[in-house]
Amino acid sequence: MTVLRSVWLAIAAAALVAAAPASAQRASLAERVERLETQAATQNQTQANIELLNRVNALQQELASQRGLVEQLQNDNARLRQTLREQYLDVDSRLARLEGAAAVPAPAGPVADATMPAPAGPVAPATMPAVAGPVAPGGVVAGVANAPLPGAPPDPASERELYDSAFQALREGEYAEASRRFQTYLEAFPNGTLAPNAWYWLGESYYVTQNYAVALQAFQNLLQAFPDSSKAPDALLKVGYSQFELGRSAEGESTLREVIARFPGSDAARLAQSRLRTLALNLP
Repeated sequence: MTVLRSVWLAIAAAALVAAAPASAQRASLAERVERLETQAATQNQTQANIELLNRVNALQQELASQRGLVEQLQNDNARLRQTLREQYLDVDSRLARLEGAAAVPAPAGPVADATMPAPAGPVAPATMPAVAGPVAPGGVVAGVANAPLPGAPPDPASERELYDSAFQALREGEYAEASRRFQTYLEAFPNGTLAPNAWYWLGESYYVTQNYAVALQAFQNLLQAFPDSSKAPDALLKVGYSQFELGRSAEGESTLREVIARFPGSDAARLAQSRLRTLALNLP
């Protein structure tokens, strides 16, 4: 009995000895699997981060490309506006000469046709000389266009010279000087052949420098003194634009509708319709 018991104990001990390595092997395998899983998770996270970084870089490149395109479009638009303005000024200069040709002989050595360079970038508001004469009710500058004719007949050559001098300053971008010269012309020739044009470009010299209140007065004065002038449609359009710039949107919209009603088919009416459509779409 003692011998048998000893045999069983030996067998049990041997079994325990044999089982120990297997348990240790199982533990080692689990650790290896866990390490592999951890490595795989780390690699997946790294790959995901790389992909995310690549996407961010791609989006940044696309954004930079879009910004470049926007800047190019803005530059193209600025050049187009400058070209249109230069063409408009050139045409107006020629029309002014035709309008005054019958009554005003051109002086020797007339000012050559030129184009007016648009301001580089936005023009800061400038202090412009006030239009001579008090402001009448309704915001119209009085005392110049309605002044009595001089006692002596006006000198046509002098009228042409004064107007060309003012217009030349305008085309060269000397807006303050242009406004002074147009006022000098209007004081000398309040009812001259080119007085409506002088009033219009006087208003433009203020408008382009963002002196909208004074520009509005000049345009309104043209309409009051010369309602049948060829510059009346453009002047009324600029009245509306000035009202918008002064924050008087309801008045501006009403004025644009008046342009369409009074001058159908004109360039001013088409511009007024375009502005009203923009307003209807709530576009800036």
